[in-house]
Amino acid sequence: MPRLPMLPGGGTNRVATDVFGGYNHNLRIGDNEFFNTKNLSTDHFPMLASRKKRAVLNQSFTALQAIIAKDALYWVDNGTLYANGLATGLTGLQTARETQLVSMGAYICVFPDKKYINTQNLTDYGDMGASWSYTGAVTYTMCHQDGTYYTDVTKSSTEPTNPNNGAIWIDMSDGNTAKEWSVYTESWIVLETVYTRVDFTTMGQVTTAFKEYDGVRITGLYDDDLNGSKIIYAIGGRAAQQGDTGEADYIVIIGIQEEQHTEQSATVSISRTVPDMDFVCEAQNRLWGCFYGNDGTQNLNEVYCCALGDFRNWEQYLGVSTDSWRASRGSDGPWTGCINYLGSPVFFKENVIHPVSVSAVGAHQIGDLPARGVQQGSHKSLAIVNETLYYKTRSGVVAWQGGMPADVGSALGEEKYYSAAAGVFGGRYYISMQDAADVWHFFCYDVLRGIWMHEDNLHAEGFTAWGDELYVKSGNQIIALNGTTGTPESKVEWLADSGVIAYMQGVKGLGVQPVRYVSRFSIRLKMEKGAKLKVFIEYDSSGEWVYSGEVLVRDINSFVLPIRPRRCDHMRLRLSGEGAVQIFSIARVLERGSDVV
Repeated sequence: MPRLPMLPGGGTNRVATDVFGGYNHNLRIGDNEFFNTKNLSTDHFPMLASRKKRAVLNQSFTALQAIIAKDALYWVDNGTLYANGLATGLTGLQTARETQLVSMGAYICVFPDKKYINTQNLTDYGDMGASWSYTGAVTYTMCHQDGTYYTDVTKSSTEPTNPNNGAIWIDMSDGNTAKEWSVYTESWIVLETVYTRVDFTTMGQVTTAFKEYDGVRITGLYDDDLNGSKIIYAIGGRAAQQGDTGEADYIVIIGIQEEQHTEQSATVSISRTVPDMDFVCEAQNRLWGCFYGNDGTQNLNEVYCCALGDFRNWEQYLGVSTDSWRASRGSDGPWTGCINYLGSPVFFKENVIHPVSVSAVGAHQIGDLPARGVQQGSHKSLAIVNETLYYKTRSGVVAWQGGMPADVGSALGEEKYYSAAAGVFGGRYYISMQDAADVWHFFCYDVLRGIWMHEDNLHAEGFTAWGDELYVKSGNQIIALNGTTGTPESKVEWLADSGVIAYMQGVKGLGVQPVRYVSRFSIRLKMEKGAKLKVFIEYDSSGEWVYSGEVLVRDINSFVLPIRPRRCDHMRLRLSGEGAVQIFSIARVLERGSDVV
């Protein structure tokens, strides 16, 4: 029997992926990354796993506008603010524009309505601003700051003789200068600030609308020196009680009134205004806002803050550190967002970042950093994860720590996205964006591991975290991303598409690597009862996904699924299924082939 030559077997080797790198939508990606993913997460990293089931809150909404969490979950639906599903008295909120809910202490401030509600006392709500008009008798009297009248006033060109302590002399020879006699110095001391008490015949109306130290605008008083931007240094009066005539209202403002004067029929208006603002945030017990545009009288490009601890007062200028404040900017373009970052407000335009240095003495300063700011329309993308600020720029998603922004969104590929909104939970940055074809995409960025996942096409319009849950406003639904409350999804459908798997090996050193091809895939995984997994392969960029096997699970178990692909130049692998799954590893067995695959 002739002896035949022994032919050596083709060499094989095994390449396994057991640390999965997530979503990478670029042409060239790592072996452990996926060109496309759906509903996968890093919850069981380094394994590849499906995300948790979401749940929809069992609430019926008419026109859901905004959500925020404090001691309860609050939302605005069709112009009414609700607390955990119970309607509050704060109603009639506008529905035509985007509603912004801003937390300040126990209060929720609502913009652009400029209203508030106290979450610790839901009967305390109303307008941040105030406006009051009156036609009737008005009396003007020179007074002390607390509103008590001066009892000894002399108006003359010559010095009064034998004045009592505290006597007032209106010196007509010195431009009607007010002076007060001091027995301690035996001299007339010029009053640097002169106050006038303005009395109205109303009873309780003024004290209901305004309070001491409010910054107001006044029109209609007979002396122009008393009109304009003023501070109410004292206020008094009360509503009439049964059986009496009540007490006349009064305010005390700066302005000289040489002698008591009464106007029998005056038309007076007093208002405490809140400026129109594009975006608002809270920082260091103040509300901060910005506005770009025309306010009806002039073009503005400004930053504002309210008085310390008082969101009602935006024009309170007492010359102290707690004053309101505003500043104009010279940077181009509209404002695109603002946020409290590490205790300081930061304002954004598309190409400029304006950090504010908050001063303890009230001398706040705004910086100008020419850098990639927030993309217009993506103001809701601003979110802080582990002390780092993330947001959407025109070129992509970046991280910012006070210097220059750093790209973190390169894995999202070349696709352009718009109108981004983001939320944060458990070290993850969730962001919903719209592509050029008006398709919405919901992504999750695991900050600790630097891994992106594309979840699905959820259109998230707002986020708020409360307890162990991240809530998402999506249309007329509030969705709990972790599924801790509400009605859960029936199943989670998931998918993972690999990048191109090519077999022609490149030149290595001075020698040419032998051609190898994939003879088999081995997928090791664990699935819950009722889960399903299917495997598809696309050969040579044909656009057709060829069914290659599946697993149906009746009980929780782990499996090895062998897949034998056909010979080709290159391929892509697709794993898809439904139900909870954890993939431990994907192994490829490579065999040596000829120069022609």
